[in-house]
Amino acid sequence: MRTLKRGVEPVFVDTSALYALLDRDDHNHANASKSWARLLERGHPLLTHNYALVEAFALVQRRLGVEAVRVLQQDLLPVVEILWVDQALHQGAVEALLALGSRSVSLVDRVSFLLMRQRRIGTAFAFDDDFQQEGFKILNASPRGSSRTG
Repeated sequence: MRTLKRGVEPVFVDTSALYALLDRDDHNHANASKSWARLLERGHPLLTHNYALVEAFALVQRRLGVEAVRVLQQDLLPVVEILWVDQALHQGAVEALLALGSRSVSLVDRVSFLLMRQRRIGTAFAFDDDFQQEGFKILNASPRGSSRTG
């Protein structure tokens, strides 16, 4: 377990960042690796939720294979707090999804945005421009725009 430093803001970890860390051929890999090391060095509390992990596991397994899933589980996730989506969070995200009617923003992203607002997390470690469009700071604003994972 790593030591957290006082006054260091928590950071939400998105599927897009986890994928970029694992795929050496992803155009965001180098940026993701440097940012990950910096986050760990500075002691930022890192958080994600179980829906994002389902998304990440499926994506990584399909594109990179089971060994990459093992690396995700054994090497990356031990330093990330996993928050479990409850019925109220799920329902709130579904309501937002239906009310806003966007085809491009997934239920997983809606859960992320709602969770970040509830927890007052202002920064996402992500390569998904939707976080910025929702008013969050993206730790890794990709110069090439969104790196969609779905």
